[in-house]
Amino acid sequence: MSHALPLVPLPRRAAALVPVLPLLAVPVLLALPTTGDGAGPADVVSALMVGYCALRLLRERRRPLSPVAAVVLGLPVVGLALAAMGAASPQAGLGGLCRYLQVFVLVPAAVLVLVRRRADFRVLAWSFVGLALWQGAVGVHQYVTGTGASYQGETVRAVGTFGAQDVMGMATAVSLGLVCAAGIALGRGPGRQRAIAAGCALVLVLPLALSFSRGAWIATALTCAVQLALAGLRRALKVGAAVAAAGVVLVGGFGVGTAMLQERIDSIAAVADAPDQSVVDRYTLWASATGMWREHPLTGVGLKRFPEYRDGYATLALSSGSDIEGAGEAYHKQALLSPHSMYLLVLSEQGLIGLLTLAGSLLALLVCAVRRLLRVRRRGPGFDCALVACGLLLWQLTDFVYGDIGGPSTVLTGMALGLAAWWALTRDERARDVAGRDGVPGRVAEDVAR
Repeated sequence: MSHALPLVPLPRRAAALVPVLPLLAVPVLLALPTTGDGAGPADVVSALMVGYCALRLLRERRRPLSPVAAVVLGLPVVGLALAAMGAASPQAGLGGLCRYLQVFVLVPAAVLVLVRRRADFRVLAWSFVGLALWQGAVGVHQYVTGTGASYQGETVRAVGTFGAQDVMGMATAVSLGLVCAAGIALGRGPGRQRAIAAGCALVLVLPLALSFSRGAWIATALTCAVQLALAGLRRALKVGAAVAAAGVVLVGGFGVGTAMLQERIDSIAAVADAPDQSVVDRYTLWASATGMWREHPLTGVGLKRFPEYRDGYATLALSSGSDIEGAGEAYHKQALLSPHSMYLLVLSEQGLIGLLTLAGSLLALLVCAVRRLLRVRRRGPGFDCALVACGLLLWQLTDFVYGDIGGPSTVLTGMALGLAAWWALTRDERARDVAGRDGVPGRVAEDVAR
């Protein structure tokens, strides 16, 4: 009796993932402890990844991006170039330009080129989940042992390996991982994979709560609600029941519903009536940003110049800075150097031209991603990829209302935008063609493309 041999040996299947390996290095390095708020190992690797992508394209002699992708991803360059010319110094202008290009142009373009099939997409999405689980585990340990960042006089805020300097780092990593896990769980993949993803999503709710990040809570809740609605009413009811049960267990069984957490939740509804000092600071910074824009409407005050102009537009309600302590940091004040809103930061430093080009690029990605999701919603392949990509993009668009780029976790934003761009700007036919060129024939080529 003869046994059928596999059409493709395991090494060839593993070799098919080689192009995506440089992308996986970024989440791996983000799992390591970071120091300071400048460029970290993950930023260095992202630069090497872009270089590797360029060399690969030169060797293969193929067009890197389609015309539509080039226009969509290149649109922010217009506003950035104009704002860079208005920077206080060439060094500041070049530094700001490189950071924006990294996050919104170069890293997303590299992800778009290196991710060639839905299998690569899923591997990268699972790496987001893995990073979130690790950072979440570190964050929960910090909360339990009182070794986290300072919050209301107690070192209980979960910040993961990002430290007190980047209190939003862990919240961002956990939120993006939760969105990826939810998308995979609501897709049409193997049952075991969807069950594992659903379990990961439920586990990540705890560290997200302990991050005390209201903006991340709002963005994640909205994104997961949209994912549930797109997946169908029946699944939405099942997941809603599971989340409610998990909430009962966390609050009643483990005592997660502490007074500090409850107060933080209540403060979301009290931002207009009785805002705390952090909300007052944010409103004041937002007012400063809009004041800058009114006097420099088209091109803004220039890249990296918000701190220079801030005091000229801020009221006396603005505090001297935020308190930083815990998670390995001695007590000190951290200056408030941005409006804590990506849209207002761009509006103040790059003006209306910069905001329209950046927002136009992101909205174009969202429209293309949603259109493709609707095409595969009923029977098409890759519905899990669609939910993940649209979820990541929606989370970023929502979170940009309450936060901006900065810190070691910023490169993760570029990776998320790259996954969204891949789903929005590529086609299934291209994935099948690439699989064929990689030497994977017949039925296996179609399976790899899926």
